[in-house]
Amino acid sequence: MTSDLLAPLDLAFWNIESARHPMHLGALGVFSCHSPTAGAHAADLLAVRAAAVPGLRMRIRDVWLPDVRLPRDLADVRLPLALGGAAREPAPEFDPLDHVRLHAPTADFHAVAGRLMERPLERGRPPWEAHVMPGESGTCFAVLFKFHHALADGLRALMLAAAVMDPTDLPEPRPRRQEAARGRLPGMRRLPGLLRGTLADVGRALDIGASVALSTLGMRSSSAFTSEPSGTRRTAGVVVDLDEVHRVRKSEGGTVNDVLIAVVAGALRRWLDERGDGSAGVAPRALIPVSHRRPRTAQPQGNRLSGYLIRLPVGDPDPLERLRSVRTAMDRNKDAGPNRGAGAVALLADHVPALGHRLGGPLVSQAARLWFDILVTSVPLPSLGLKLGGNPLVEVYPLAPLARGQSLAVAISTYRGRVHFGFVADGRAVPDLGLLARAVSEEVQTLLAACRG
Repeated sequence: MTSDLLAPLDLAFWNIESARHPMHLGALGVFSCHSPTAGAHAADLLAVRAAAVPGLRMRIRDVWLPDVRLPRDLADVRLPLALGGAAREPAPEFDPLDHVRLHAPTADFHAVAGRLMERPLERGRPPWEAHVMPGESGTCFAVLFKFHHALADGLRALMLAAAVMDPTDLPEPRPRRQEAARGRLPGMRRLPGLLRGTLADVGRALDIGASVALSTLGMRSSSAFTSEPSGTRRTAGVVVDLDEVHRVRKSEGGTVNDVLIAVVAGALRRWLDERGDGSAGVAPRALIPVSHRRPRTAQPQGNRLSGYLIRLPVGDPDPLERLRSVRTAMDRNKDAGPNRGAGAVALLADHVPALGHRLGGPLVSQAARLWFDILVTSVPLPSLGLKLGGNPLVEVYPLAPLARGQSLAVAISTYRGRVHFGFVADGRAVPDLGLLARAVSEEVQTLLAACRG
């Protein structure tokens, strides 16, 4: 495999990370089994299979003055982006045993996962890990996959994780288009087009920046969802029946995603009231990421994200009104498009030179709380059943990165007719994360009862 420069948003994720604010995402999968040694066998399988997956051999290397070859067609390439950037490249040495760890048996997978999510990935080698946790009962084991966001976003991480599962009948990916011959520098005849493209970039960046600024006017952060970072992490998860979500959707309209976001809003209301903070008047800003990646690409390279920003109607006591508020806000965002609103801030990364990401990363990491209070993201999963060592995957909880100064992130995946909510929180700010997970199940039942009533 050859090296390739990081896409601008990947580079941003790489540069905003710090020891106390790692930018890796995760997935905690639970497998049923019939042997207490199944976990150890799974760890051996993961190590053997990882050695054969080229994408898992890739490390991230900082590149100040890269010796890169530029495509002949420079329509989407800007020379300044290459200065002070970073590249994915095959690691000169790769031992999968450095990345796959077998832990002692445990009765609480999430407690172990929280401690493991605190630890940054080692930046000098391929930035991923797989942690195998046997269950004390001997009837299940869990695997926590960690991938740095610069190596793989949700879709790419899914592909890499699926590559070490048991063979399945996945459809063949569409072949990548062959790149044209490359040269080191653009021909003089191409410079006018390069300049025009750069000027167009500046115009798009200004347009997006103005939209971001206007959308955040008059918005203040909710203190319940931001905190001084402690560097600690907790995780929790809960599963609900997809059929119940569909019943709410069919009764009230909208999309499944609308219902799931409304469930999060209602669960937050219950949680705040139970912990004594009170939910009256609370309307945290939720960032809902939107992928710009083209579907069915063979090996998706680079994050392509924008997002919608909505106010979660946590303070509204009526569950159906909360759902209607979410539907209205999401429809308004869709009508405006992902290039408008504060959620479009991720698109600015495409118009910032690599050196700007490197120098401005620490400042950007501290500004996340100014844009949104909580992340609510959906992670796609295949509908077919996955297995490891013949043991079926029965639960899978996606775990999103936690931005600096924020207390909570929510990731949602649908798998085999059930919806899995994965929560990541600052361990000191949210010691009662399990209460929030329980509130999700209660909120689904509340919505169902309201629809019947």
